[in-house]
Amino acid sequence: MLLTSCSKDEITPAPLKDLRLAATLQNTEHKVALYTPTGTLETGYNAVTLKITDLNGQAAETAALAWAPLMHMLSKSHGCPASALTPAENGLFRGHLVFQMASNDSEYWELALNFSVNGSAQTVKGRIHVEESAHRRVQSFQGTDGKRYITALAEPAAPKVGTQPIKALIYQMENMTTFSPVSGYRLKIDPRMPGMGNHTSPNNTDLKQDTGEWYEGALSLSMTGYWKINLQLESPEGVLLKGEPVTDAHQASSIFFEIEF
Repeated sequence: MLLTSCSKDEITPAPLKDLRLAATLQNTEHKVALYTPTGTLETGYNAVTLKITDLNGQAAETAALAWAPLMHMLSKSHGCPASALTPAENGLFRGHLVFQMASNDSEYWELALNFSVNGSAQTVKGRIHVEESAHRRVQSFQGTDGKRYITALAEPAAPKVGTQPIKALIYQMENMTTFSPVSGYRLKIDPRMPGMGNHTSPNNTDLKQDTGEWYEGALSLSMTGYWKINLQLESPEGVLLKGEPVTDAHQASSIFFEIEF
């Protein structure tokens, strides 16, 4: 019989294989590891996988898991959109966070994780670093209805030439810490290349609600380079809440995403 050994990297659970550690938080009993595809947390949409262990590295049987991100600014504090955390294989949990602003020298994000282990309530809390995304992937604005909205680009994560799915999230800010997904809205898109005469592309489809809180459409990118995805947000009644059409006289909307590849 042949006996072989595996390195630590070789026995990494499959759900974490393509992810990198972005942050670690712990209290006196438990540790929470946050994984993302890039190993960073950035402004905009972040898909996050959580692993909770005791301090000996053993997976913790947890329940009632919830998280609460909070930005500590000089004069006030506010939260950001955060999904529910859903169980995944190997005792992991998945969810997403949408950060509106980056950390800096005097203002920082704090993340609290609340859960129970064998009926005992636990809280793990600590600072997390949020970097400024290289391109604009999130917009926070007030609509003509007086309400505040946040929209974030999730896909395409790896843009390519041609027509591809585009996915985004749209939230309404209820108060400084509560953000609710909206239903029945429409996010119109007009992709343009400012460095190439501001030309557009064919076969784009505006984003409409598909499954759950996701808004989906089709995005056409006819060549590589820098693209500005001009946006207009419409209410379920068809009322324009924010954004402007692109014309020869008006080269860009006041709200947009950026893609470069």
